[in-house]
Amino acid sequence: MIKITETPRDGMQGLIHFIPTKNKIKYINALLQCGFDTLETGSFVSPRAIPQMADTGEVLNNLKDKPATTKIAVLVANEKGGTLAKEYDIVDKIFYPFSVSPTFLKKNLNTTLEKGENTIDFLQNLCVECNKELVVYLSLAFGNPYSDAWSIDLVSEWIQKLMQKGIYHIKLAETIGDVDAEVIQKVCAAIIPEFPRVEFGFHTHSIPGKGTQKVNAAFTAGIRHFDTVLGGLGGCPMTGHEMVPNLDLTELLDFCHTKGLNCNVNEGKLVLAKQKMAGIIFKQ
Repeated sequence: MIKITETPRDGMQGLIHFIPTKNKIKYINALLQCGFDTLETGSFVSPRAIPQMADTGEVLNNLKDKPATTKIAVLVANEKGGTLAKEYDIVDKIFYPFSVSPTFLKKNLNTTLEKGENTIDFLQNLCVECNKELVVYLSLAFGNPYSDAWSIDLVSEWIQKLMQKGIYHIKLAETIGDVDAEVIQKVCAAIIPEFPRVEFGFHTHSIPGKGTQKVNAAFTAGIRHFDTVLGGLGGCPMTGHEMVPNLDLTELLDFCHTKGLNCNVNEGKLVLAKQKMAGIIFKQ
């Protein structure tokens, strides 16, 4: 069984043109019917940094017919964002993009390891209080291009710290898209057996057609929860590197079909979502 977190937020955030709020609402409502485990609908971050997500609250207020089997997630960058997310009952999960790299934390969140850990503590307490789940991303979990210290042991140390805080859903993120499949398999194979209580997810970026190799490496090592973006849109705009697309949902679905894996995606509903994507995401 494969779980999918579809992340239109990650796909849209780097687009230059602003997608009208009504179009986002139509598109995300269509995705909501496709059977994903989780749907990341937006983020509460600075509109100066990510203007595309300035209307996340309005989008959340207009989601309809949410299936009980699909969770709604939003990403936050700090305590203020978490406080805003708390006010929306429809939000089930709060995503926080931490990193084992102090350089990337500065680039992405304008914070430090110490302050980032304090934010995790705040968000975890907030989630316990309001019955939501905190999901922490460990960006650059597979290596570091900024000359910061990196090792599998370092990644394991941070996972242990997160577990001690009561966090058991952790995403291993290959943020820049420059890591090969062999490294992904090696890191996942070393870490996953060490933490059997943790649900690990995998977030990757890849040029079209190359994501399957990374998915297969993570799957072989024990990953069963994957992040995708329909159409492979997006890429992280904060790395200082050229943006590499997100893992295309279609590529993951093809992998699941080849392996005979169930992922609960209603492909008829997905066709309708693709049609809306073509009509309202790209057509302004």
